[in-house]
Amino acid sequence: MVEEKEAVQAAQARWEQETLWPTLERTPERDVRFMTTSSAPIERLYTPLDLQDNDYLRELAHPGEYPYTRGVHPTGYRGKVWTMRMFAGFGTAEETNARFKYLLSQGQTGLSIAFDMPTLYGRDTDHPLVEGEFGKCGVAISSLADMELLLDGLPLDQVSTSMTINSPAAMIWAMYLVVAEQRGIPWSRLRGTTQNDILKEYIAQNEYIFPPEPSMRLVVDTIEFGSTYVPQWNPVSVSGYHIREAGSTSVQELAFTLADGRAYVEACLERGLDIDDFAPRISFFFNAHNDFFEEIAKYRAARRIWARLMRETYGAKKERSWWLRFHTQTAGCSLTAQQPEVNIVRTAIQALAAVLGGTQSLHTNSMDEALALPSEKAVTIALRTQQVIAAESGVTNTVDPLGGSYFVEALTDRMERETNEYFKAIYAQGGVIAAIRNGYFQQAIADAAYRYQQEIDDGEREVIAVNAHTVKAPIEVPILEMDPEGERKHLERLNRVRRERDQALVAQRLAELRAAAEGTDNTMPAILNCVRAYCTVGEMCDVLRETFGVYQETLVV
Repeated sequence: MVEEKEAVQAAQARWEQETLWPTLERTPERDVRFMTTSSAPIERLYTPLDLQDNDYLRELAHPGEYPYTRGVHPTGYRGKVWTMRMFAGFGTAEETNARFKYLLSQGQTGLSIAFDMPTLYGRDTDHPLVEGEFGKCGVAISSLADMELLLDGLPLDQVSTSMTINSPAAMIWAMYLVVAEQRGIPWSRLRGTTQNDILKEYIAQNEYIFPPEPSMRLVVDTIEFGSTYVPQWNPVSVSGYHIREAGSTSVQELAFTLADGRAYVEACLERGLDIDDFAPRISFFFNAHNDFFEEIAKYRAARRIWARLMRETYGAKKERSWWLRFHTQTAGCSLTAQQPEVNIVRTAIQALAAVLGGTQSLHTNSMDEALALPSEKAVTIALRTQQVIAAESGVTNTVDPLGGSYFVEALTDRMERETNEYFKAIYAQGGVIAAIRNGYFQQAIADAAYRYQQEIDDGEREVIAVNAHTVKAPIEVPILEMDPEGERKHLERLNRVRRERDQALVAQRLAELRAAAEGTDNTMPAILNCVRAYCTVGEMCDVLRETFGVYQETLVV
């Protein structure tokens, strides 16, 4: 190995002297700073000398073997391609149900539900604090009656369903479970994911309700309940997506997300759960940004880091506990309102990076999302993008086709090193919750976002249609129009539910939820009983607000 390294060093020195420098004298390189989307420098050339450790079996190994750098499945996509899970949700439950049925008819293979802001904050649609927010960024769900309509006619025992919900995740998941119960579908046959990642809300997205500690308790309650009763469901999807959308670098997205995952693991262990009972059902959710190779390296590093943590740090024995399985969504923050058709190209590149990185499921953003919720035409093109990659590009024909690339492996190694440095900084402060409370994550993301924007403003970084190749022309893409009567219909249904339900039973169930929250019992059984009695999301969350309190972020200077 030493002789080989010396031979490569000698060959590189000769190449620079005889080939590179004469070329640079004749044709200088472009006067630009070569860097990743995260502003990390990119070298001119990568060789075996850039790989810190050339031990193939320890750092890469074969696909399906520890530490899974090359993927968790030995056959990659040769056996089954990723789940095509297009994110959808707007207006009423009826409108979103129609969109899901359309997408399934067009070849989508999984459901992904977006909820509106009142639902995300645990408020009913008629609460005065959420006036004007009905259905604007997702579907409105106030009670089980809305969930029944949202899922009407959808094959819950045949598709997997992802739900992007966090603070009220237990309530929304309970509604999904009760609808399956009504149809006679055993919970053991349900497959899907609740995002339920409350830590990233404090770090980046700010859609929290309760303080971190009781919020963590609710997450652990769902993990414990799911491990016993809904064994194919992922009760938490640790989400780096929103961390990246807030402006983080790629390595910050990776490090902060895996740190959150560690915090959930440690909270479950503190509850007394066996790691091999719950770790296989923890999933992850990453962003796919513009820098093709940086993103691929991020996914490869994520699998390797998580596998080592699970086996070597937390002592998991089952192979599935070592796997990092993840969903990917293309970068919404990269989309531009200017020349929105260019977003189709961005999305295709980002989706290809996710596939080459080994994603288990994928959402591709639509070209019009910087302007409005996706139109039917735009979302169809986004779905077709995935289908073309799967059927026509050839990238699914072999497993991990970029494995062994000096550039990709060097980036992967760098991601792992820098992630471990972030781990040290987080644990030095007392862990994730302590770092949240002192503003560590928020400041790091803000600094990265400011630097990125400065690079655009200074012209150091080109964004097509924004500061390069701009044109002045009217935007000609169809904009989605929602039912103008949707809110009225939703409120009529909400009021009808409140009138017709058993009021004594509602009061009893809410009292039982309060008792469970005040004690130490798992809250999921009480939440399920509230849902069966048609208690609303707002009523259940209000009980927990009164019990747990409401979190307000404090300025750290």
